[in-house]
Amino acid sequence: MSLMLPSALETPRSITGVAPGLLAALRGEGDALRPVRSAVLVVVDGLGAISLRAHAGHARTLSAAMTKKSVGGAVFPTTTAAALTSLLTGVAPGEHGVVGYRVRHPDSDVLVNQLTEWEAAGIDPLTWQSAPTVFERASAAGHAAFAVGLAGHMHSGFSRATLRGGRFVPAGAAADRVAQAFELADTHDGAFVYCYLPDVDKAGHKYGIDSAEWVAALEDVDAALSQRVPDGVGVLVTADHGMVDVPAHRHLLLDAAGGWRDGIRHIGGEPRMLHVYTEPDADQAAILARWRRDLEGLADVVSRAEAIDAGLFGPRVTDAARARIGDLLAIARANYALYDAEAEDQRGRGMIGQHGALTPEEWRVSSIRLGAFAS
Repeated sequence: MSLMLPSALETPRSITGVAPGLLAALRGEGDALRPVRSAVLVVVDGLGAISLRAHAGHARTLSAAMTKKSVGGAVFPTTTAAALTSLLTGVAPGEHGVVGYRVRHPDSDVLVNQLTEWEAAGIDPLTWQSAPTVFERASAAGHAAFAVGLAGHMHSGFSRATLRGGRFVPAGAAADRVAQAFELADTHDGAFVYCYLPDVDKAGHKYGIDSAEWVAALEDVDAALSQRVPDGVGVLVTADHGMVDVPAHRHLLLDAAGGWRDGIRHIGGEPRMLHVYTEPDADQAAILARWRRDLEGLADVVSRAEAIDAGLFGPRVTDAARARIGDLLAIARANYALYDAEAEDQRGRGMIGQHGALTPEEWRVSSIRLGAFAS
């Protein structure tokens, strides 16, 4: 089965090029970004380029700095765990190994949430995600490296997998996080500073991207980024992915009564991009054919081999990453979401804004230059 891949997944303007580009700017060797005294990477989780442009009046700082070239592509799947890891390592999920939201641990045969369950699952962040981080590379080159975020993220397994090599500096409100990032960049010449803003993503999940709450979160982030950038400091603002609103009538429930669990051991991933793991003795070809037939027009269903051959997980897929990818993948179209009706935890069905699939709203992200990068 052939897939129509977003072209941004295959261009140098993918988010995998962000970290290398910033380090090159610190060395004075960059082509895309001019040399700077210090560099700040601001990631606004969940803020897709299409949503930003649609709400430009509520984000005057960001929209004023946008140009026709201020758009790049995310990675697949368009989910925080995979995409943030790509942003902070410079490689695609097939190489860093964080290939989805909930994936099967090949050794224990259990599904593991890649954001929150590292410790509970006994996963070693240093080996599960072994690609060097931008912080490790910056430190090795003699640059101070910092990560500014919420205090609750400081000691998580995901942070140890993606932020290692940097000094974590906690801060509260979005404006405080941005101010802290700018101050660190200003007082440590040659520094690489990462600032994480999850506020928009949280509002989108709970209320949707056209809600008053989402707009308020966007306005708050935009106001935070309107602060004066110190002289000689370059700031790049991007996102890990975008988002679409999924109404309740577009929820597709995969239940045992409908035959969806026949031959299936685990359903992982997330509602817009399922990792489906079959039983060891199952007829995978028959299952693939059945899922394609029953989800025709609603989702693209591909085998692991087809997804890898199509380059969905990047140009290189390690053996470790391959073992974590589902035997088949169900990638939602339009604004549908696929739910495992047999799962114990059904809280995800309350989410309005969702992501994970390949629509332009999900994979197209902004790349906005402020400070010395814009001058």
